[in-house]
Amino acid sequence: MREAGNISELAELAPDYMGFIFYEASPRFAGAMQPQILASLPAAIARTGVFVNTPPARVADAVTHYGLDAVQLHGSESPADCAAIAACFTGRPRPELIKAFGVDPGFDFSQTAAYENVADYFLFDTRSPAHGGSGKTFDWNLLAGYKGSKAFFLSGGIGPEHLANLLRLDDSRLYAVDLNSRFELAPALKDIAELATTINTLRGNAAQP
Repeated sequence: MREAGNISELAELAPDYMGFIFYEASPRFAGAMQPQILASLPAAIARTGVFVNTPPARVADAVTHYGLDAVQLHGSESPADCAAIAACFTGRPRPELIKAFGVDPGFDFSQTAAYENVADYFLFDTRSPAHGGSGKTFDWNLLAGYKGSKAFFLSGGIGPEHLANLLRLDDSRLYAVDLNSRFELAPALKDIAELATTINTLRGNAAQP
């Protein structure tokens, strides 16, 4: 997200997380956004900053400046990098740390084990040179290779046409679904009506016994 009016409209749908990309190479880069826009969001929405290979101190500065509740690390950050970011918040509340991994048929899920103790959640996205935002899904059957216990976000080009398969996924570790590029009218500008329909469908299914 980036546009104030669009952010306000989406907030009315009460998503659990709302993302803001602080990766300058992204067409969704939100670095010029005013902190007051995020401050106006309901406290129940986790303000989430997305970073790619950003030095820990700069991540911490952005968290403080924008009042971020969560940090998504979408580059090649090591477990030590994740720990260094957490260490920036010693003595004060730290944001949730979400470590993203780009998945393709050659991805080795065992590499996630090194992050078990330094990340709060994992995020599995479609592998792409641009570090996400490709609008393409990966083969969800590959998730069978994930043997860890850490809860994860599922990402990667998820659109309305994927809902039926998404609702059939049976994995207790699936914590959240990332809806982004397939719901855009332009980079960082979301189709609120389409998102409302999808979110209501997902929430309605979750309410079923």
